[in-house]
Amino acid sequence: MFSSVRCGSASSRAHLIQLVDKEIIIKILDAFTNVTGLTANIVDIEGHSIFSKKDAQKNCEFCHMIWKMEKQKGIRRCVGAYARAGKQAAIFDEPYIFRCPAGLIEWAAPIIFDEEHLGTIICGQVLMWEPEEFFWIELEEMNRFLTDDFTALFEAAKKLQVVSGEKVQGAASLLHVIANYIIKTGGESLHHKKEIELQQLLLNEEIQTRKNLEEKLNSQSLSFFLEKEKALIGKIKLSDLEECRKLFKVMLADIFSSEEEKLLTMKGRVYELVVVMSRACVEAGVDIEKSMGFNANLLQELNNCYSIREINIVANSLLERYLDEIHHHSKSKNRAAVEGIKGFIRNNYAKNNSLEEIADSVYLSPFYVSRIFKESQNMTVMDYVTKVKLDEAKKMLSNPRYKIEEIAMSLGYSDGSYFSKVFRRNEGMTPTQFRQNL
Repeated sequence: MFSSVRCGSASSRAHLIQLVDKEIIIKILDAFTNVTGLTANIVDIEGHSIFSKKDAQKNCEFCHMIWKMEKQKGIRRCVGAYARAGKQAAIFDEPYIFRCPAGLIEWAAPIIFDEEHLGTIICGQVLMWEPEEFFWIELEEMNRFLTDDFTALFEAAKKLQVVSGEKVQGAASLLHVIANYIIKTGGESLHHKKEIELQQLLLNEEIQTRKNLEEKLNSQSLSFFLEKEKALIGKIKLSDLEECRKLFKVMLADIFSSEEEKLLTMKGRVYELVVVMSRACVEAGVDIEKSMGFNANLLQELNNCYSIREINIVANSLLERYLDEIHHHSKSKNRAAVEGIKGFIRNNYAKNNSLEEIADSVYLSPFYVSRIFKESQNMTVMDYVTKVKLDEAKKMLSNPRYKIEEIAMSLGYSDGSYFSKVFRRNEGMTPTQFRQNL
C-alpha cells in the first residue's frame, strides 16, 4: 500500500538529529548487532550516516575495502544506494530489502515523522546464499572499475555472514519496530520540550504584566494575592476551570515576580497556594485522600526543583490534576442536581415557584442552576416548567369533563385566556383545537 509521505527537505537531517536520542539509539543498535551479528546504521535522506566515526559501528572487512577503493576513485556508491533504498522504504512505509552496488544484501527501515521521511535505518552487509561460481563472476563485474586484483576482495567476501531469507525478513521487521520507537519517543520528547518552552514563555509574559501593573498601581502584593486567592476559591466552587487556570497563572507570576525572594521562599509560597486551592477542591467534591496524596507528591517534586521554570511546571501539572478531578466530580454532581430540579418541578408545577425557590430545592445558586440546566437539557429552567405544565395539560385535555378554565387553574395559570396563549405559542394551536384533533 502506498503512503503519502513527503520527501524530506534540507532541514530533514537537523530534524532527525533533534528527534533521535543518540546515546539510547547507539545502545539499541549495538545490542541488535551483538545478538544478530548484523551491522546497523542510521542515515539521513541523502544516505549520509548521522553518527560520527567514533559512534558508528564498524563495517565488515569486505565493505571497508570497497569503501577505501571508492574513496580513492572519488565515488560514493553506498551513499546513493542508501538514499534510494530509504526513499523506496518510505513510499511503502515498510522495510525494503535491496542489493547494494557492491553485490551484498542490505535492507532499509524508514524513519517517518508527521508524514515526512527524515531518515533510514540501514542494516545488512550479508549474503542470502552460499557463494557459487556465478556469484564470483557477478561480484567481479559489479566492482571491475574499482580494482583489477580481486584476490583480497574475494577472501573478504568468503567471511561474509550467510543469512536465510526468513531471518533477513525478521531482522528487517525488527528494525522497522525500532524506527517506530525512535519516532514515538523522539516525538514525545520534542512535544514535552515545546510544552515547557510554551509554559516558560507564558510565565515570563505574566511576570512582566504583573510588574507593569505594580508600577502603575503601586499596589500591595499581599492584598493583591489575597484578592486573587478568594477569586480562585470562588471559581473552583463554580467549577469554572478556565478561569481557575487564568487566576492560578496570575498568582504564580505574582510569586515569581519578586526579585528579592529566594527559591526556597518561592517553593513555600507555591505550596501554601496549593494547600488553599486543595481545600476548596475538597469542598467542591475532590476526594480528600486523593488530595492529600497530590499535596504529598508536590512536596517531593518541589524539593527536586532548582529553578523557577521547574517550579512552574510542577505547580501547573498539579493544578491540571485537581481540575481533572473537579471536572469528573462536577459532571456527576450536576447530573444529580439536574435530576433533582426536574423532580421538584414535576411535583410542584402548579405552585409557580420562582427560579430562586427551585434553586433552593437543590441547595444551589440560581445562576449555577440556570447554567448547568441549560447545558444539560438545552432549555432554560422556566422553559422546562412550561413544558411540564403543557404535558399535564394535554393529558387533561384528553378528558372532556375538564373545562379549559379548570385546566388552567389546576396548572397555576391565572385565567384560561393566558393559558390558551401559552399553549398556542408552544404547540401551534389552541387548547380547544388540540382537543378537537384528538
